[in-house]
Amino acid sequence: MLALLTSWYKERFSDPQAVTLVFILMGITLAIYFAGGLLAPVIVALVLAFLLEWPLVQMLKLGINRTTAASLVLLIFIGLMLLIILGLVPSIWKQGVELITDFPTMLDKGLITAQSYLNMYPQFVSPDQLDIMVGELKKMLDTEHLVDIGKQILGYSASLLVLMVYAILVPLLVFFFLKDKAQLLKGSKRFIPTNRQLARKVWYEMHQQIFNYIRGKVIEIVIIGVASYIFFAVMDLRYAALLGVLTGFSVLIPYVGATLVTLPIALVAFFQWGITPEFGYLMLGYGIIQALDGNLLVPLLFSDAVDLHPVFIIAAVLVFGGLWGVWGVFFAIPLASLVKAVLNAWPTPASQLEEPLNDTVKR
Repeated sequence: MLALLTSWYKERFSDPQAVTLVFILMGITLAIYFAGGLLAPVIVALVLAFLLEWPLVQMLKLGINRTTAASLVLLIFIGLMLLIILGLVPSIWKQGVELITDFPTMLDKGLITAQSYLNMYPQFVSPDQLDIMVGELKKMLDTEHLVDIGKQILGYSASLLVLMVYAILVPLLVFFFLKDKAQLLKGSKRFIPTNRQLARKVWYEMHQQIFNYIRGKVIEIVIIGVASYIFFAVMDLRYAALLGVLTGFSVLIPYVGATLVTLPIALVAFFQWGITPEFGYLMLGYGIIQALDGNLLVPLLFSDAVDLHPVFIIAAVLVFGGLWGVWGVFFAIPLASLVKAVLNAWPTPASQLEEPLNDTVKR
């Protein structure tokens, strides 16, 4: 067994460039995994600087020096973020509070509806089963549970100070990443082995794909969120802004996000209208938005950025989401594409190169 492992290691890692690539990937992975909390401002700033590099390059082409261009790009980005936050967050927060406040009433209405269906179709759900479900719901809504939720909210409120610190650190880091990009890259190369041609090849392959994916995902979130909000508002659905934002952000989780966000939309529509034509029209329109997203918008935005089987995409979401939370889910597809690029660029063992040659000689 040891001889087999030794043979496999020598065959796969005989190329020094492959070893360098493995060490680079392992170093980055371990740093993010064990020090992700401490490095969170740096990671966020790196992502934002990567996204803002394109408008900065366009300004450089106009003859603007790099320092001025970095300042302008950062100011425009901060202005847009403040506009979105001040215009959107208060409405979403208000509707979220209203939804929590109305939840007991919605629950009572749901229980009455369930009881009526139980009387009509007693063969499907017994009264005992309904009592058990009601009991479980009451346990979830008891005083102690609400107190725990309040403690969690207070804990999140305490983290506002950390967010304020990030609000200062991240823009500063983004500015310096944009302004001093050449110097920072030159300095970081001292810590990377010189035989990094394979790593450079993988990076060149992934650079444009990652940029296209992130840009496309942001565009998809905005389009789906705005379209959903407009449709919900036209239908006069309650909590339209909150549900529109949830629908927009649901595209972050491929295949699973749309399924998860459908449940609250259907429940709110059901408690507002019941089984009526309005409920059917809403679900039909929502289904059309999801169909257009999956069959028209996604192919247009990600035709060159994503070439992965759905099974690998779902597996990547589960693995990287479990490792790094929301950021892992957001970057699951680029990370899966990175794994694929590494496998494609990995040097082919000499034994596999000899097999086709031997077959040709025999023929």
